[in-house]
Amino acid sequence: MNHKKNSINKRLTLGAAILVSAGLVLQGCGADGGVSAGGEEDSAAIDIAYAIFTQQSADCADYSNALTASVLDITQNMGFEASMDISNTSDTCTFTSNSIPNHDFNDASAHFATPTSEYALQLSVVRDATMAASSTALTQGSEDAIFLNGVVLDILSAGCYAPASPDAGDDGNTAIGCNDTAPWLLDPLGVDHKFGADAHNAHTQPTGQYHYHGNPMAMFDDNPGPDGSPVIGFAADGFPIFGSYFLDPDTGALRKALSGYSLKTGNRVAIEGLNPSENELNSADYDGTYVNDWEFSTSGDLDECNGMTVNGQYGYYVTDSYPWVLACFSGTPDASFEKADAGLPGGELGAECPQPPEGELPPEGSEPPEGCPLPPVAS
Repeated sequence: MNHKKNSINKRLTLGAAILVSAGLVLQGCGADGGVSAGGEEDSAAIDIAYAIFTQQSADCADYSNALTASVLDITQNMGFEASMDISNTSDTCTFTSNSIPNHDFNDASAHFATPTSEYALQLSVVRDATMAASSTALTQGSEDAIFLNGVVLDILSAGCYAPASPDAGDDGNTAIGCNDTAPWLLDPLGVDHKFGADAHNAHTQPTGQYHYHGNPMAMFDDNPGPDGSPVIGFAADGFPIFGSYFLDPDTGALRKALSGYSLKTGNRVAIEGLNPSENELNSADYDGTYVNDWEFSTSGDLDECNGMTVNGQYGYYVTDSYPWVLACFSGTPDASFEKADAGLPGGELGAECPQPPEGELPPEGSEPPEGCPLPPVAS
């Protein structure tokens, strides 16, 4: 409790400090690749613990700095040091991170399959992102974005409706083993348990890597600046990710960006011979549990990838409903975002590991799916 109170106080103090020192925290490097802050010319890292960002520049070089934060894994009662270095050349930006966020994590609402640990990342994006001739689909084999606190966005789950799977629950859903083309892929934020995610819509991979499945609930808040929410990260294609708010040019009012996706109406129809509604534990109607419960329409502000152009700048926006941050890439994703172990059986490195009922051990002799930790041994 005391730590939480101290964290809140630090966040408020730091928020004011960032406003005062924004020229340092968010100052970029020149086109020649020289370091303006946090690099070889200035080794002092900027403390971004619990920070609310303010800048809206779409040039990733404007965020070049060494960043740090001291945070707490609440459930483990263990302190971590976040480390993020953003550097740039004339063409690209490189994000080097240990995957620890700038906020406390793993609260009582979470159920992480694997304890959090540092996980080294080095990802690059282009500084001048351009629209591609056609969009690129998200895949389980790649990270989707890097946030400015050093944690990746990984939207897709490896769970789906697969009643024939030995890992399926009573509702026919399995949390692991499904590829991204599965007809009834589970939306991690569309189910009550949210795949064990914490209050920041994040959990861990089998490697211990902390990652978000949607709104990070950090780096921006519901009190945006006069032009809307800040940039909080960059997608793999180099386009910026903004918080939820933008200045509506038609009304002159600040408001949240609305997703263009809507729930399909009526009862679910079988795809490839499978229909989750055949199981009485599942809703007969499209309710958002699965990615295919949604369809794109013209009902919102954002395009099919969850982006739009405001004041001449295209970017993705965090939304309160599916697809949460982005649904595809409008530009060309960089190869550095491909996961090192994307070829693991069952989908990808992020395959969620099954958990026995609380207080119980898995059956003797059972083996976990590849990439998951060994089951505990009875003492």
